[in-house]
Amino acid sequence: MAQLAIASSFMPQYARLDPRVRRGVEEAFAKFAQATHAGLHLEKIAGARDPNVRTIRIDLDRRGVVLAPERGDVYCLLAVLSHDAAIDYARSRRFTVNQAIGVLEVRDQEALETLEPALREMSRDVEQRLFAHVPDKHLRQLGVDAEIVPLVRLLTSDEHLQALESLLPEPQYIALLALAQGLPVEQAWNEVAACQDERAAPAEIDPGDLVAAMRRSPDKVVFVDGPEELRDVLAHPFATWRVFLHPVQRRMALRPSYSGPAQVTGGAGTGKTVTALHRARHLAASRPGSRVLFTTFTKSLARALQQQIDLLVDDPDVRGRIDVRTVDSLAYAVVGRHRKPEIVSPDVLTVLWDDAAAGTPFSPAFLRREWEQIVLAQHLAGEAEYLACTRQGRGVPLNTAQRSVVWKAVAAVEASLRERGERTFHQLANEAADLLAGPEYDHVVVDEAQDLHTAQWRLLRRIVPDGPDDLFIVGDPHQRIYDSHVSLTSLGIGVRGRSRKLKINYRTTQEILNWAVPILGRDPAQGMDDSADTLDGYRSPMHGRRPAVRACADERAELDELVEQVRRWVDAGVEPGAIGVAARYTWLARKAVKALRDAGVPAGSVGAAAGVQVGSMHTMKGMEFRCVAVIGAMDGTVPLRDVLTPEDEDARAYLQDLQRERCLLFVACTRARDHLYVSYHGAPSTLLPAV
Repeated sequence: MAQLAIASSFMPQYARLDPRVRRGVEEAFAKFAQATHAGLHLEKIAGARDPNVRTIRIDLDRRGVVLAPERGDVYCLLAVLSHDAAIDYARSRRFTVNQAIGVLEVRDQEALETLEPALREMSRDVEQRLFAHVPDKHLRQLGVDAEIVPLVRLLTSDEHLQALESLLPEPQYIALLALAQGLPVEQAWNEVAACQDERAAPAEIDPGDLVAAMRRSPDKVVFVDGPEELRDVLAHPFATWRVFLHPVQRRMALRPSYSGPAQVTGGAGTGKTVTALHRARHLAASRPGSRVLFTTFTKSLARALQQQIDLLVDDPDVRGRIDVRTVDSLAYAVVGRHRKPEIVSPDVLTVLWDDAAAGTPFSPAFLRREWEQIVLAQHLAGEAEYLACTRQGRGVPLNTAQRSVVWKAVAAVEASLRERGERTFHQLANEAADLLAGPEYDHVVVDEAQDLHTAQWRLLRRIVPDGPDDLFIVGDPHQRIYDSHVSLTSLGIGVRGRSRKLKINYRTTQEILNWAVPILGRDPAQGMDDSADTLDGYRSPMHGRRPAVRACADERAELDELVEQVRRWVDAGVEPGAIGVAARYTWLARKAVKALRDAGVPAGSVGAAAGVQVGSMHTMKGMEFRCVAVIGAMDGTVPLRDVLTPEDEDARAYLQDLQRERCLLFVACTRARDHLYVSYHGAPSTLLPAV
C-alpha cells in the first residue's frame, strides 16, 4: 500500500498558499493517502539529476514536486511551485542518504555542477587547498558524499566554502565547516551528530534506501497514515510553520553542549523563539531526568510557548519535564512556599509615588525609575548602600544631599508596601532569589530576554547551577518594550564566545521590513552583553505586498474600516486565528473586539479566546500572525505622551522612553507575516514611515 509523506519544509510554504491552491493540494494527495494513486500522472523530468524526483499537476498554474523512491512505495511531497519553478526544482535537486548518520539529504546538484568550472579555475595556481590536511577517509567518516569530495578538493578559502552553504546538505556543510575551522575529526563528528535524531540512530546504512533515510529524519519528513491524518496535518499549517526549524537555527538549538551560558540574538522574525523551543526539547530529550525551565516575560507568550511545546514534543515524559512559566510566576511560587504573596496594583503604586514625591524636587516618575533601575536592580538594603552605589545608565547626576532626599522617598514607599503586605514583582524576584536554598532546575531557557529586569535575572542565575548548558538566552534589544537595561556580565552570566546572531527573517516579507525597520531610528541598541547591537544584514527572502496605511475620519470610522479589512482577509481564506489586531490602549482593543463580534467575526483577547486575536501592543510580544492590523496609530498615542519623561527633567530617560515606544510599534508591525494594515484617525503618529 502506498504511503504519503510530507516534507517539513513544505509546511511553511503550504501555509502561504492561496485557499484555491491548498484545495488542489488536498484533493491530489488525498488520493495517495487512500492508496488510489493511479491516474495521478507522476511525470518524470528530462535531464533530472535524480531519477526519483517527479512532478504532479495541482492546477493550471502549479505543479507539486514529489520524491518517489524506487524502493518502498512512499511518495513524499516536497514543494508546490509555479510550473516552470517546479520543473527547475525537480531537475536540479539530488536526494541521497548520509553515509555517516543515515538521514535524508538534498543538494542542488545543478548549481554545484555550474560552480565547479569556476572553482577549478580559481584553484589552478593555488598550492594550499582548504582541505589539503584532511584525508578522504575522514571526509567519508563525517558523511561527505563521494560525489562531493572532488569539488571539496578545489576549495581554497573559507569564502569559497561559505558560497556552498545553501547548495550542500546541512550535515555535510557542518562537517566541512568544522574541519575548516581546525577542529579535530572527533569534535567535527559531535557537530555532525547533532543533525541526527537520537531515537533513529542507524545500526546499518543502505545508501540506496531513501525511505529508511526518511524515517530517520523526523525533523525533515512527516509520514501520513490515511486520509484523516492527512487532513489533521494540513488543517493547522500555520501552527506547523511556527515550530519549523531552519538549518542555521538548527545548529544553535541542537548543538550537543555549550560550555556555559549561550545567547542567540536577532531581529524580529529570525526564529529566536523557535530556536528556544527546540533547545528546550533537545535538553529535556537528550538528558533523561533533567528539569528544564522555559521562561519568558508575559502570560500571553507563556501560554503560546506551552501550546508550541505541546505541538513539538510528543513524548509525555519529555514534555512533563519542561516547565513553561513566566519569571513572575516563578518568583510567586518560590515566595509562596513561605507566605502568600500579595502584589500591589499599578494604581496604588502610582498614588504611593505621587505622595512620596510631594515636597521634593523630583517627579514621581523620576523617583520610581530610580527605585527600579538602581535600588531594586542592585538589591540595595539601606541608605548607606544607596549613597555609595554607582548609578550607571541614569542621565541626571545626584550629589549626596540629593541622594538622601531620594532615599527618604524610596524608604517611604517601601514602608507603605510593607504595611499593606504587598510587593511589586521586581521586589518579589529579589525576595525569591534570597529564599532559594539551591538550584531547582538543570537548565533554563529564556525567551524575550531583553525585557527581564535585573532582579529577575538574579533569580534565574540562582535557580540553575553554574556550568555547561545552564542558561540558553534568546532576545533582541531592538524589541525592548519594558524599562529594563541589563548587563548580564555584572550578574555573572558571561556569554562572550557563546553568542550567535540570526539575520534572516523567515516570517515577515521584505516589503514589510523595508517599511517597519525605519521606525526604530538610526541608533544601535544596547545589547545585554554590554555591546552595541545593530540590524546590519537583517533581511527577508520572502516578498509580498507593501503595508497599507489608512487615514480615517474618526474612531468609529476606523473601527468600521478594521472590520472590512478583517472580512477581506477571512474571505481570502485566512484563518481567523491567524489574524492579529494591536492597539496602544487596552480599551481600544476591547472596542475592536466588540466591533468585530457585532459584525459576526469571531474575535477575542490574545491567547485567551478563539478567532481573531486582539490585544494591546504589549500583549503582541512574541506572537506571529499571517495578517496584522495596527489601529489607533495617531499622534499623542504612538508614542504615548504619558509614558515619556519630560526632556527637560532627564534627557537620557526621555530618549530611552521614546526608543521604547519605537520598539513597541516595531514589535506590533513585525508580528505580520504576509499582510500589514495600519490605521489612525486625526493626525498620524510621527513614528510612522512614509508608505
